[in-house]
Amino acid sequence: MTLDRTDPEGSIAEAAKAYSNWGRWGADDVLGTLNFLDEAKRREAATLIRRGASFSLAQSFDMNGPQKGWRRRTNPVHTMLDTGTDAALGLQGFPHGLGGADDVIAMPLQCSTQWDGLGHIFDHGKTWNGRDAAKTVTSEGDLVTGIEHMAPHVAGRGVLLDVGRTVGEDGELPDGFAITEEHLTATADAQGVTVGRGDIVLVRTGQLARVRRDGWGDYAGGAAPGLSFTTAGWLHGSEIAAIATDTWGFEVRPNEFDVAFQPLHQVAIPNIGLLIGEMWDLDALAEDCAADGAYEFLLVAAPLPITGAVGSPINPIAVK
Repeated sequence: MTLDRTDPEGSIAEAAKAYSNWGRWGADDVLGTLNFLDEAKRREAATLIRRGASFSLAQSFDMNGPQKGWRRRTNPVHTMLDTGTDAALGLQGFPHGLGGADDVIAMPLQCSTQWDGLGHIFDHGKTWNGRDAAKTVTSEGDLVTGIEHMAPHVAGRGVLLDVGRTVGEDGELPDGFAITEEHLTATADAQGVTVGRGDIVLVRTGQLARVRRDGWGDYAGGAAPGLSFTTAGWLHGSEIAAIATDTWGFEVRPNEFDVAFQPLHQVAIPNIGLLIGEMWDLDALAEDCAADGAYEFLLVAAPLPITGAVGSPINPIAVK
């Protein structure tokens, strides 16, 4: 699709109409593109385990994270409720020398490695499948498409597209680099891997490796490589189940229109019904894939079944 930098409204409306999946799985659907990830696809994914090597694709959840307070997003605050010190001082009241530790964490659900749920983004007051956002997502949470519905389903064939290594320099794309369908296709071809229905696609840009080396800077919300708005047709037509990146916002930033904010989100989540992951750590997996030439694997990335949530922290596990 073409992109008119001066007309985000028109481009978004055109893409939303062309790539809408509203009604595709019925009026009551709560899974969106996860419907493409069926039992046959999971059986296929299970056959990809040959070595038993496993990789956590999660960033750390701690106060040293990238968040800077935008829209009240903060880094996790971890607090101990009981400690070894308490036990040693005899403050816990347990018999026969028993002691223990407990802790609690307070954090926004999308402060580190996470999924965007279907209730996360609206398009002109409509959420996934054409529902009224005002009646769907209230102060009580997402009353219809809460992320808890996805908890049993996000396990299947993962495919890494290491665009940073294939297209970039020294394994990294520069901030503001717009990844097009051509870049995605060229990367898949170079890696000898296919992408299709029901796959969970992981796009590595290399930005996370860069900020780990140079400091967080504006990783949370600043300029970044990411998917071009023009990939909306590919995201729809490929029938992938989900997609995740190693960046804060999935799509290229600054966005490609003169005045816009996350326009690809506006098409992908409420209209395509696409599950989007952000801030994934893909570096160790990418090193291994480059070494053995295998870019497909079993991926298990279930969200926490937090009732009514519009996003969830995760610890995705890739097994090869």
